[in-house]
Amino acid sequence: MSSKAVSGIEYTKVAEIKGPLIILDGVTRSAFDELVEITTPSGEHRLGRVLEVGGGKAVVQVFEGTTGLSIVGTKSRFLGRTMELPVSEGILGRIFDGLGRPLDGLPEPVGEEFRDVNGLPINPERRDYPTDFIQTGISVIDGMNTLVRGQKLPIFSGAGLPHNMLAAQIARQASVAGKGEEFAVVFAAIGVQHSESRFFRKSLEESGAIKRSALFLNLADDPAIERIITPRVALTAAEYLAFDKDMHVLVIITDMTNYAEALREISAAREEVPGRKGYPGYLYTDLASLYERAGRIKGKKGSITQMPILSMPSDDITHPIPDLTGYITEGQIVLGRDLFRKDIYPPVNVLSCLSRLMKDGIGEGRTREDHSNVSDQLYAGYARAQELRALAEIVGRAGLTGNDLKYLDFGEAFENRLLKQGYEESRSIEDTLSIAWDIFSTLPDKELTKIKQEYIAKYKPKK
Repeated sequence: MSSKAVSGIEYTKVAEIKGPLIILDGVTRSAFDELVEITTPSGEHRLGRVLEVGGGKAVVQVFEGTTGLSIVGTKSRFLGRTMELPVSEGILGRIFDGLGRPLDGLPEPVGEEFRDVNGLPINPERRDYPTDFIQTGISVIDGMNTLVRGQKLPIFSGAGLPHNMLAAQIARQASVAGKGEEFAVVFAAIGVQHSESRFFRKSLEESGAIKRSALFLNLADDPAIERIITPRVALTAAEYLAFDKDMHVLVIITDMTNYAEALREISAAREEVPGRKGYPGYLYTDLASLYERAGRIKGKKGSITQMPILSMPSDDITHPIPDLTGYITEGQIVLGRDLFRKDIYPPVNVLSCLSRLMKDGIGEGRTREDHSNVSDQLYAGYARAQELRALAEIVGRAGLTGNDLKYLDFGEAFENRLLKQGYEESRSIEDTLSIAWDIFSTLPDKELTKIKQEYIAKYKPKK
């Protein structure tokens, strides 16, 4: 949080307090997004920002909530600037709250400069196309839903599924294969429980990854309205590290559903016309203003790769939050409850997954020449196995052909050998492709229709 000297116009006339908002009367000079310092009757200071101005009134969103505020005795000082974050390399290895204030008992880092947390969109003409393969060490992602540097690839999950474990594992293991470059990790937790917060801290501290990480934690008992600002603060830190300090930054934001709920709360307090399921009509635009802060810029070495996590209410992938996220981002990784019940980690439902930039980050010179063919064959084989599982439930295994039974074996091997891996286990892309070729040996060569013959001859294990 910026600690610049306070100056500006002070107003004392509060017309109304409504949910997380206060409405001020007699406001003559103010601007949209301007930062406001609110002083309670007891002398406590809170921060807010202007959401709406006009007709002598200003609607102010209070980050710490309006509990304890009264119409009489509340003062509001308009600071004449937007909310800013002091940025420097000193933010790495640190833990902050959702507004960027230290939580680790250390002093506030000295800022080389102050940045507006709302950021600016990357000029499309200056954007560089993402092409470098990121090795997460997780087979199902590296082999079938490859993450590329500068991409935004969300994880769609559900209540109780291990998306936090998956995020922590990616944060710990992600590197640019072949170059040995480690990522700086900016982790934004929005409305998470204390146990989840402790898990992320412990995971990064025990692995040593905390030295190259900055954590921004908005906990479940923190004010909901603070959730609106947390991802913006984290992305501002990431932009500085990437485009001013030439670092490769992996931004993990969890949970975007809590962010959208906070947005809905503000929209309801402002009595806006609701859209789908009560979310504001501008939900798409608002989410895009966060997701589009990922990418690469021509002439700059650094990059921002974004992995937002959202828990789908009732596991509904057509819910507005995952639905709109899917339009903005470049694919999705979907966690499945059926696989989770089978004790498979990570429980990635590959047939619902997609990485739209995968083709540009794999192949000879990046991963391996056979990678694309192997991925296509894994998808085709597993889809066939799933069809036959459904058929076997109706006609029984006795009603299937010998070839069909081989596909069922392929499906079992795929889930238990390629998909399933340990939380502490990091596999190279060569390990992943070797496991895939071992699984292909359960099928006859004539069934490997997605793979070139030369690759079958070169890579398929000889029996």
